[in-house]
Amino acid sequence: MADSEPVAAGLPIQREAECVVDDLTGAALEARARQLLPRAVYDYYAGGSETETTLHEAPLAWHRWRLRPRMLSGVAAPDLTTTLLGTPVSSPIGVPPWALQRMAHPDGELATAAACARAGTLMTVSTTATVPLAQVAAVAPDSAKWFQLYQVHGPAYTDDLVRRAADAGYRALVLTVDLPILGRRLRDIANDFQLPEGLVMANHPDQADIRSDAEMPAPPVVGSGVSVRRLSQALDSADKTPPWTYAAVEHFAGLTDLPVVVKGVLRGDDAVGCLDAGASAVWVSTHGGRQVDRAISSAAALVDVVSAVSERAEVYVDGGIRSGTDALVALVLGARAVFCGRPIIWGLATGGADGVAAVLARLRAELVHSMTLCGVASVERVPRDLVTI
Repeated sequence: MADSEPVAAGLPIQREAECVVDDLTGAALEARARQLLPRAVYDYYAGGSETETTLHEAPLAWHRWRLRPRMLSGVAAPDLTTTLLGTPVSSPIGVPPWALQRMAHPDGELATAAACARAGTLMTVSTTATVPLAQVAAVAPDSAKWFQLYQVHGPAYTDDLVRRAADAGYRALVLTVDLPILGRRLRDIANDFQLPEGLVMANHPDQADIRSDAEMPAPPVVGSGVSVRRLSQALDSADKTPPWTYAAVEHFAGLTDLPVVVKGVLRGDDAVGCLDAGASAVWVSTHGGRQVDRAISSAAALVDVVSAVSERAEVYVDGGIRSGTDALVALVLGARAVFCGRPIIWGLATGGADGVAAVLARLRAELVHSMTLCGVASVERVPRDLVTI
């Protein structure tokens, strides 16, 4: 996108004023976002694939674990500061990549970046962002940002995108490997989802180039032309854009100086294979329940992955984390950091940068509260015997 200022171009969102989200948590925050967003946009963010079994089971999987608090520990003010691949952050709760943020709020990724900078939180920026990667990086350039990578336009363009991310100051490359084809997201199919007029995927070739690209069919006559049908056909063009293998991990690990994080890992043996191929870290994820339906939950997969990786590399996790207590359980199970997606989406939709900041502040406060009650002094020293089934 050529413009550098956040605009509402064609965005079908009506707002009398930004919503104050400090008093809205959990289901209430999502309900408010649902009121504000067009149905197709809400469904795009909220939905999963097929029967949405993985989507709905994700939060429940964290609830299976029970805490075993330590008493008389003397803990009064837990330390949440840590490092991720050597970068200092204020807490182990980060923001994962999620696409098309200007559908949720006119400021889109710029607002999310500003809120993350304010909170000292790591932000992961999506390939399918609605603001160019360099513009997002320029928001508080000293704050920690990673760039998430898809391949939908061929190897040469993808390599160029990685080099641009490195030049823009991103600290790591998050290689998302769970999307060889697009999941069957039935809500999007029913809604014939497409970007509102005036919005594009700003890190892809411009719309004129997309329309002339043989990998992508001619757009429909309404909206931006970026529809779920076109995305699916582009990703399914395996003859033109072959699915990644471990060789791709090795390739991207050597392409720039950026460390590679492999996202979408749900098995211990896959995690070891990624590290052997040159990855610096692995990220346990079900893609928000939007890819393989009835996949193992992130909470269950985390145990296997951490066991397989042992001390070789950092392990991160997302999927169904809705509270600071969920985050603490993940840390106990061996995650170095957790990434919380949909609550951040609802914060952006209801309050822009302030909304995202409020959600991050709530999650942080909940984690401090749970750590204090359980006698955990630091996220760097979380006892592994603190949970049980």
